[in-house]
Amino acid sequence: MKRLLTASALAGAALFTIGNALAIDELHKKYTCTACHADDTKLVGPSYKDVAAKYKGDKDAVKKLSEKVRKGGMGVWGQIPMPPNPTPTDAELKTMIEAVLKTK
Repeated sequence: MKRLLTASALAGAALFTIGNALAIDELHKKYTCTACHADDTKLVGPSYKDVAAKYKGDKDAVKKLSEKVRKGGMGVWGQIPMPPNPTPTDAELKTMIEAVLKTK
């Protein structure tokens, strides 16, 4: 019985993680992040993996990247500008950025 409960708990945690990842992917699509960014491949902009590496250990990364998304900008990753995206809610933006920062 104990093994069954443990297995059920692990399966539930795995489904939550998968569901959460799918929800974050949907947010990235909804706000057109995926037009320029991918998990591990540079497209127009840097990959999420490269962003995570650049900001690793930076306690202000969420704040900095939130501002970058809201206002847009250029020069950090080259001369191709990132257009501003003021549409996501603060909660959605934080969720997306925290997910990007966890990309390995």
